[in-house]
Amino acid sequence: MKIHLPLAAVLLAIAGTTIAAPHEGSAFIHDYDADHDGQVTRAEFDAGRIARFKATDADGNGWVSEEEYVGEYQARLEQQLAASDRSEEKKTEERQRQMRQAHVRFGVLDKDKGGKMIQAEYDASGARAFAEQDDDKDGVVTAADAAATAARQLAAREKADR
Repeated sequence: MKIHLPLAAVLLAIAGTTIAAPHEGSAFIHDYDADHDGQVTRAEFDAGRIARFKATDADGNGWVSEEEYVGEYQARLEQQLAASDRSEEKKTEERQRQMRQAHVRFGVLDKDKGGKMIQAEYDASGARAFAEQDDDKDGVVTAADAAATAARQLAAREKADR
C-alpha cells in the first residue's frame, strides 16, 4: 500500500498541472463534488449533470445544440485557462485542441445524429464517465479512483503511441 500512495500523489500532481477535460481525474472531482468532501457520490454526480444540462440548454427547449454544448464548454475552459500559469502560447494551443475536441465530443454524444443532444444521450454519456472514474466500482469517485483512472489512461496512451 505504501508504494501505491506515492504513485497516486504523483499522478494527481501531474493531472493537476494540465487543463483537464470535463471527465478526467481531478477535474471530475472538482466539477461534481457538491459537498466539498473530496469525493463524488453518484447522487452528487447525477444532480450536477442535471444542473449542467439545464444550464447548457441556453434557450430552454429541452435539448442541447452543438452551439450550446460547445459554448458552455468554452466558458468553463476559459475559466480554467485564466487560472492557469501556462504561457499565452500554451494556453492558445490548449484552447484550440480542446475546442476541436468539444466539437468531436458533441458528434459522438449525438447518437442519433439529429444535430441535437437530448437528455437521454447526455445522461448515457454521464453514466459512462462516472463508471470510468469509479475505479473500484463502489459508487463513489475518490482521489484514489481518479489516480487509478489517470494511470490506466496514461498506460493506454503510451501503448497506442508505440
